[in-house]
Amino acid sequence: MKPLSPSPSKPAIQALIDGGADGAKVDAFLKGRAFPLVEGGTVTFVFRGEADGIILRHWIYGLESATSLSRIPNTDLWYLVLDGIPPCSRVEYKLELQRHGHSAWIEDPLNPNRARDPFGANSVLHSEGYEVPTWTKADPDARPGVMEPFRFESRTLGTRTGMIYLPARFRKSRLYPLIVVHDGSDYLKYAAMKPVLDNLIHRLEIPDVIVAFTDSPDRLREYANDATHAKFLTEELLPDLTKRLPVLDRPQARCLMGASFGAVAAFSTAARYPGIWGRLLLQSGSFAFTDIGKRNRRGPLFDQVVAFVNRYRENPSAVSERVFVSCGVYESLIYENRSLVPILDATGMQVRFVESRDGHNWENWRDRLREGLSWLFPGPLMFIYE
Repeated sequence: MKPLSPSPSKPAIQALIDGGADGAKVDAFLKGRAFPLVEGGTVTFVFRGEADGIILRHWIYGLESATSLSRIPNTDLWYLVLDGIPPCSRVEYKLELQRHGHSAWIEDPLNPNRARDPFGANSVLHSEGYEVPTWTKADPDARPGVMEPFRFESRTLGTRTGMIYLPARFRKSRLYPLIVVHDGSDYLKYAAMKPVLDNLIHRLEIPDVIVAFTDSPDRLREYANDATHAKFLTEELLPDLTKRLPVLDRPQARCLMGASFGAVAAFSTAARYPGIWGRLLLQSGSFAFTDIGKRNRRGPLFDQVVAFVNRYRENPSAVSERVFVSCGVYESLIYENRSLVPILDATGMQVRFVESRDGHNWENWRDRLREGLSWLFPGPLMFIYE
């Protein structure tokens, strides 16, 4: 992506500036328009209100993350015109409002698009061509699966709880593939995974599946290549789920998935137990490594991750059968994920890598679920195209 810069063309707001704006003209300009105003590759961010300054704060790695808006003279309208945002992009952002010596990051009051995560919400720019996938929204024609809570007493990690997804046509007499999801509560709350499963099963794009949504109270430690966590998943939770649920007892029917540190947990578990988890879905994995020396530029939280990825890169091996990897080009981890893919592929594992014009966030991971799940577990319709 080329650096964002003031647009060389004349955006719609230029006529307002050139014409000598006043309150009435500002009202007329804002009326009937959606903001940010997308005009091809040109985007105009707008804020209306009294302020000492307004700054755009975005999450596109590698570009200046703070850019000031300008005020149109004799008005309370602030604007910033940027050129070079590619089509089909999602960009999460906030506005920094500076007033009376104080500063606060706020959601864009003129933009109704919001993305939520465990830390709150961000405004979202949808560039030309991007649309929220229809299969992420509840479909009244899709029979809903059932969510059931589960509780597990682990010898290694203590009491763990989660949710089990059972497909709408669930029968105890049938056997089903099993997916175990790291950060399960977040996938359900922020990545719409329940309606996604309902819709993909209804559309015959994936088979009926059972999904175990798990969480960790200490994810940054447990997910960073922790032997205890891998043992819990493979030697305790998997046998328990296989015993209590009608799941297929073969590697091709078992999937571990996660995003960010959760992807590290899924991959490192499969590496500790090769051949057990026949499917992996890894989203924006925090696969930090060092090319020269041992210094870890990402800080001590990544020390165990760096040690694991460095070892794997030195001696790669097939740990699964199919691995789906996705990452956004606007996040800092794109280099690490791109670097890992050919190494995985060279081991003989089937690997599919998908990049998106998005960042490190839950809606990016949501938007990749259809492609990932249907490739790992193709339903009757998807087999036609395999």
